[in-house]
Amino acid sequence: MESAHALIPRGLQPETAANVFLCTGILTGWIGARNQIKDAQESARNLITKSITYYESNNLTRKTAEAWSEIAYCYWREGRVNEARITLQQALERLPKGLERARALLKLADVEHSAARYYDVLKILTDNRAVFASIRHLLVKASYHNELAITLRTIGTAENRPDYFQRALAEYRAAEHLCKAAKNYVYCASIKNNEAVVLSKLGRFKEAHKYLDQARLITVRFKDRTRTAQIDSTRAELLIAEGNFKAAEAAARRAATALEKAGHGCWLADVLILKAIAQARLEKPARAQITLQRAIEVAHEADALNKAGLAALTMIEEVDRLSPDTLQAAYQQAREWLVDSQSREVLSRLSAASGKLADSLRREMSRDEAVDVLLTKPLDLDQRLLKCEYETIKEALAQTDGSIVHAAPLIGRSYQGLSHMIENRHPDLLDERTPIHRRRGRKKANRSK
Repeated sequence: MESAHALIPRGLQPETAANVFLCTGILTGWIGARNQIKDAQESARNLITKSITYYESNNLTRKTAEAWSEIAYCYWREGRVNEARITLQQALERLPKGLERARALLKLADVEHSAARYYDVLKILTDNRAVFASIRHLLVKASYHNELAITLRTIGTAENRPDYFQRALAEYRAAEHLCKAAKNYVYCASIKNNEAVVLSKLGRFKEAHKYLDQARLITVRFKDRTRTAQIDSTRAELLIAEGNFKAAEAAARRAATALEKAGHGCWLADVLILKAIAQARLEKPARAQITLQRAIEVAHEADALNKAGLAALTMIEEVDRLSPDTLQAAYQQAREWLVDSQSREVLSRLSAASGKLADSLRREMSRDEAVDVLLTKPLDLDQRLLKCEYETIKEALAQTDGSIVHAAPLIGRSYQGLSHMIENRHPDLLDERTPIHRRRGRKKANRSK
């Protein structure tokens, strides 16, 4: 490892240089998350690590712990939940009461919330209420009220406790008041977004849309793409609650595109689940299944197995006519990945899913289905090739949301070639592709007489 002195910029005292590395790393991580810059979190960790080299060599325990808590947050932004949790817990062991400890506790609450360990979050926040009451930093206090409100809202949903929703709204109001006093309008937008979720749970859809409109205006004005994507995700959830599935799919698609660039696996998995629900209820089961498989993949890569479990559970609930193997695999993994879930709602959903699996396995075939299985089928090569071609095109369209432009390269065909195949050999797939937008022909110029 490089020596601490070898890392110090010229002209700065060693401790000042270490502080500069720490601040630069924090800003790099924050800006990278805000603007969806690839590899920004890795760059941020490298900068912060340089500060740790100096702090550790000079036995500056508190500053070392503070720096490690920032590295943990970089892990969390990348969706590496377990690494973030372990790093934060180790940092908290060395942080005394005060502002730095309060910040680290909020980071840990974010991490546990991402892992769906909501009762753990509530314990962290309630056990450390005195820590937050003792500090004067307005935004940190606002973050405490906001995090507590999110937790109350989530547990209220899981336990069907409307009184928790009212408590959450009160906490949000306290957080918003502190944010306005601190003049941090982007954070105010996040709180408005969170309030909209509670209003939706209470059936106050018109108010919820108003809050989201206000929040989105702020995040767009400040060019905060990640927060804008979170607002679009909330909009999709709200539209699903209203039954407007077409608009919900569009909002979820916008959010997923933005979060894909940001690289935050936990949030992306959430919005892909919403997108799939909208697709399933629009009677697009193939697309919904592909979207949920993508959500499982993203969550699994991010080590957010609870999110992967929710995606598998949603597949059982929302996608009709899953094959028995797919249904069994989805239930097996949902049960494994959600074994530690603290949500009664999730456990109830798992129980219902087991019933659906059992019904599927013991379902009696119709007479025609049974006869079709038992009778010898003619070995018609042309028909089998045509069926294989149909299934391949259908899957490619599902993976690309019906886009011929993006589906064609997946199966080694040109745009024109795939369009021709669908129109002439598989007209049943016309509804699976996006609408054709014909270019208007240019009007001929009037000839002079």
